[in-house]
Amino acid sequence: MHTLEFENVTKRYRHEVVVDDLTFTVLPGRVTGFLGPNGAGKSTAMKILLDLVKPDHGHATIGGKRYRDMADPARSVGVVLEPNAFHPGRSGRNHLRVLADGAGIDPRRISHMLDAVELTHAADRHVGGYSLGMRQRLGLAAALLGDPPVLVLDEPGNGLDPQGVRWLRDLLRQRAAEGGTVLVSSHLLAEVEHLADEVVVLNHGRLVVTGELSALRQAGTSVRTLGADRLTMMLRAAGALVHTGGEGELVVRGLAISEIGDRALAAGIALHELTPQAGSLEDLFLDWTTDDSAAESRGSVHENERTAVPV
Repeated sequence: MHTLEFENVTKRYRHEVVVDDLTFTVLPGRVTGFLGPNGAGKSTAMKILLDLVKPDHGHATIGGKRYRDMADPARSVGVVLEPNAFHPGRSGRNHLRVLADGAGIDPRRISHMLDAVELTHAADRHVGGYSLGMRQRLGLAAALLGDPPVLVLDEPGNGLDPQGVRWLRDLLRQRAAEGGTVLVSSHLLAEVEHLADEVVVLNHGRLVVTGELSALRQAGTSVRTLGADRLTMMLRAAGALVHTGGEGELVVRGLAISEIGDRALAAGIALHELTPQAGSLEDLFLDWTTDDSAAESRGSVHENERTAVPV
């Protein structure tokens, strides 16, 4: 069982803090979505995990070990970080052959993986002539070549058609169901909503929220009131995330529904509606990564919790 652990990881480039005191855990047997806006620090964090970047503080481990200290990293961790990590004049088959030779992997795995990613028909063509989706499939074949229990994937669905996205989803969920550890960075929020069991969200290099997606989606309350402005200010002061929904209602996250009602009563604000709401991942993501909201409240939802609490 390979758990990924980030402990107080910080990385600066000159005066810019790219990853800021980052601590979270990725568990085996689940697909974990790694989310954040462009520049949030996701790729840097992944590179730190894989010992491609040295942190200024803290450490990241895979199954309790640094990546560089693993006895057989190619058979332990499958990685997709760059979509063009290929020699354009080499065939897809030969690319996998070079990787297999270097890692001591049975060459019979090459044909098996080409079949698995549906690239057998193009295996002997130069990679330089591949489409983006085909290069993504070849990258996944390379990541899976050693049958590793851990997958660390940065935007693996980029360039895939709808059939390819569905194929990737089924593949990753199968790996997790077999006990594998899967960390996937993606901007395709609708797909992450179908794929991920857990999410880890960064903004400006800091952890904004982490937890089970099903619990996070339920951690919201729809509120209707004539005192919306005053209630919004009061709830934000208490650490809640508050925004206006599509039908003019307030959507509140970070406070239990009973606490919202109690605070409104104490302030003399009449409520016309107070109901639980399940938000989409897109709505949640915008709440978590809007700068004023993220600055006011950073939360973590764990398996047995239903509302965000400060971290």
